[in-house]
Amino acid sequence: MYDENRGMSDDAIIHKALIEHWILLTNDKDFGEKVYRERHGHRGIVLLRLADERAVNKVATLQRLLAAYAAQLVDRFVVVTERQVRFARS
Repeated sequence: MYDENRGMSDDAIIHKALIEHWILLTNDKDFGEKVYRERHGHRGIVLLRLADERAVNKVATLQRLLAAYAAQLVDRFVVVTERQVRFARS
């Protein structure tokens, strides 16, 4: 999404993800605001809150997440750190 639609607003991104049935992967906390305060619909959001932002760490963290929780990500807001996966209340 980043390479194709640079400059797209967060509202447009969350809407596109919803209508195209994507699970959105982000490190932008603003998407929590979109979901919880502004009540935007979504098909799933994974918020990465990593201390180590290097690509190798992101990939390893996402691999662990998918290995353990892939079937539980749809329609959920999930906060992921290197050590913890938390399914936020809807």
